[in-house]
Amino acid sequence: MTPPLRVQAAESVAVDPIGMLQIGGDPLRDVLGAIPRPIWVALVVGLVGLVVALVLGTLTTRLLVRLGVPDAIEGTAFERTARDFDTSTVEVLGSLVRVFVLAITVLLVFSVANVSVAFSFWTRAVQFLPQLFLALVILIVGVVVGDKVDLLINERLTGVKVPQIGVFPRIAKFTVFFVAVLVALSQLGVATLALVVLLGAYLFALVLLFTFAFSDMLKSGAAGSYLLLDQPYVIGDEVEIGGKRGVVQEVNLFVTHIENDGEEFIVPNRAVFEDGVVRIRD
Repeated sequence: MTPPLRVQAAESVAVDPIGMLQIGGDPLRDVLGAIPRPIWVALVVGLVGLVVALVLGTLTTRLLVRLGVPDAIEGTAFERTARDFDTSTVEVLGSLVRVFVLAITVLLVFSVANVSVAFSFWTRAVQFLPQLFLALVILIVGVVVGDKVDLLINERLTGVKVPQIGVFPRIAKFTVFFVAVLVALSQLGVATLALVVLLGAYLFALVLLFTFAFSDMLKSGAAGSYLLLDQPYVIGDEVEIGGKRGVVQEVNLFVTHIENDGEEFIVPNRAVFEDGVVRIRD
C-alpha cells in the first residue's frame, strides 16, 4: 500500500506548480473584477467630461476671437483688469465654460458611482447650474458692454462743451450694469415683483438726477423751442440778452450766438425768459 501513496504524493507535487502559476496570474484580474461596474462607468464619464470641458473652453475662446470680440472690447475696464492678471475677457469666458462643464461632470460622476450625497441635490443642481452659468455670463457681458457704451458716448460727446454732459456716459454705463444685474437675478429665480420694484426705483432715481442736474439745460431747451417757433429775433438782428449786446449769428435749441466787435457771446436761451431780450433797431 505504500507505493501508491508515493505515487499520489508525486502527482500532487507535479500539479502544484501549475496551480501556483494559475493563482499567480489572477490577482490583477481579481482586483479589477472587484471594482463595481458603476465605478468604471463613473471613471469613463469623468474622463469624457474632462476632454469635453477642455475642448469647449478652447472652442469658445477661439470663436470669440474670430468674431472680433477682443478688438471690440479693447480699452474697457473689465478688459484692463483681466490684462492685469495676464488673461483676457475671452479667456475668462472660456474658463467659465470649462468650469461649468467640469461641475456637471462631477455631479454626473457622483450620480453614476452611486454616491449617496449626489442623489440628494442632483435634480436641483442640474436645474441650478445652467442658470448660474448664464447669470455669470450675463454679468460679464453687462460689465463689458457698459464699459464700451461709456467709451463710445465719451468719444461722441468730446466736442460738446457743456459741463453737465459728462454725466451721460456714466448714466448709460450704470444703466447697462443695472439691467444686466436684473436679468442675472431673474435667471437665478429672484421674484419678478422685486425686480420690477428695483427697476422702478432706479428709473425714479434717474428722473430725479436728470431733473436736478439738467434743470438749467431743460429751461434753455424750453426757451429755445419758443425762440425757434415764435422767432422774436432771427440771424442778423442786433439784440441784447442778459447784458450781452451784438448781432445774432446762430440760434439753436439751447443757446444763442451773439457777435460784437470780434467777440462772440454764447448766451443760454433761458436768459430770454429770465432777463428778457432787447431788439435794437436802427
